[in-house]
Amino acid sequence: MTEAAASPVVTPGLRSLVRRRRAWIVIAVALVLGALVLAFVQGLVRPPGTPLATDNPAPGGAQALARVLASQGVDVQAVRSLAEARSAAEGATVFLYDEAGLLGRDDVAALAGAADELVIARPDFAALEVLAPGVRLAGSADGAIDEVACELPAARRAGELSEGQQLLTIDDDAAISGFAGCFADGEGFAVVTGPSPDGAQVALVGSGAVFANETVDEAGNAALAIGLLGSRDELVWYLPGPADVDGATAPTLEELTPGWVSPVAVLLALVTLAAGIWRGRRFGPLVVEDLPVHVPAAETGEGRARLYARSSARVHALDQLRVGTIRRLAELLRLPRNAPVDAVVAGVSEAIGRPAPSVRATLVGALPAGDREFVDLARDLDDLERSVRTAMRPADDHDASDPTGRRP
Repeated sequence: MTEAAASPVVTPGLRSLVRRRRAWIVIAVALVLGALVLAFVQGLVRPPGTPLATDNPAPGGAQALARVLASQGVDVQAVRSLAEARSAAEGATVFLYDEAGLLGRDDVAALAGAADELVIARPDFAALEVLAPGVRLAGSADGAIDEVACELPAARRAGELSEGQQLLTIDDDAAISGFAGCFADGEGFAVVTGPSPDGAQVALVGSGAVFANETVDEAGNAALAIGLLGSRDELVWYLPGPADVDGATAPTLEELTPGWVSPVAVLLALVTLAAGIWRGRRFGPLVVEDLPVHVPAAETGEGRARLYARSSARVHALDQLRVGTIRRLAELLRLPRNAPVDAVVAGVSEAIGRPAPSVRATLVGALPAGDREFVDLARDLDDLERSVRTAMRPADDHDASDPTGRRP
């Protein structure tokens, strides 16, 4: 209504809204804090940059080794695809570090066929199976390794490797085919060298610590890395990337799913359908008789009042009472529908002889501090409207001696 819009209606403030929705606010804050903590932890755990990349100065990178090799006249060419590595492999040493295991057996065989000398850091099962049958992973070394145990020039110059080395074992068939180990720790070796089935000279280094920035300067790591990678004028530094992933060869969902999953899923679907039919079948209409759809206004008012009481919305409930009272008072005073509240206050004051400030406080200004004040203000509104109605009634209607209202 226009007269209600013109009145300064007081609505619940920010504090009441926050108190009413504090559960959702707490949940949202918890989710945001959890996301921030997760991002922070991942940033601490996950090293920055690509591991063992030639342009990565982080502790896990290999920029230091690449720059030392370049200063000694070695042309270091960093590539991220198998096609580039194969095209540049002829006459060069190829360094391979496949951290995510992106290369398949055919890819490793193709790379070994194109290269004359291949150095692999942390070889996986596919690389060992293709290039060095009989060489297997064997855990970690207990500490630094100072037993060279081979005649490899690079290993002899290094003399010792730092802690954190991964070990490889060599079985009899691999030893017969020409594979030998360096830097022995028990039955394992930190470095294994030998010829691949295609004739390429392969050096398998169990750990990336020999090449990483943070550990390349420890013990004889740098001497071994430079000796293995700097034996030729050209070095192809190959870190497989997304371009090497062949989506056509990826296993399908059917291949990854156990054989019993499909029949069990079909059986569960049939059981669900049967249960739905069993529990959901009905004979005839759900309700036989027609139900009344009329809801008395009193029930609607009581329901809304309970909602206001449950949420402690005294101000909002009082606003609704005041809007209705102002509208009815304007009709009693024969004021236009768009009359402002001040005009209604003046008309009521003149009709019942009550001071205008008191009338305005009842209609607009006073706010309830509790349930008792709310009830008192509601009663004052009712009394005010009754007084105006009595004052505006014709003079003959004031005679209460004749309850029938007839003239004497």
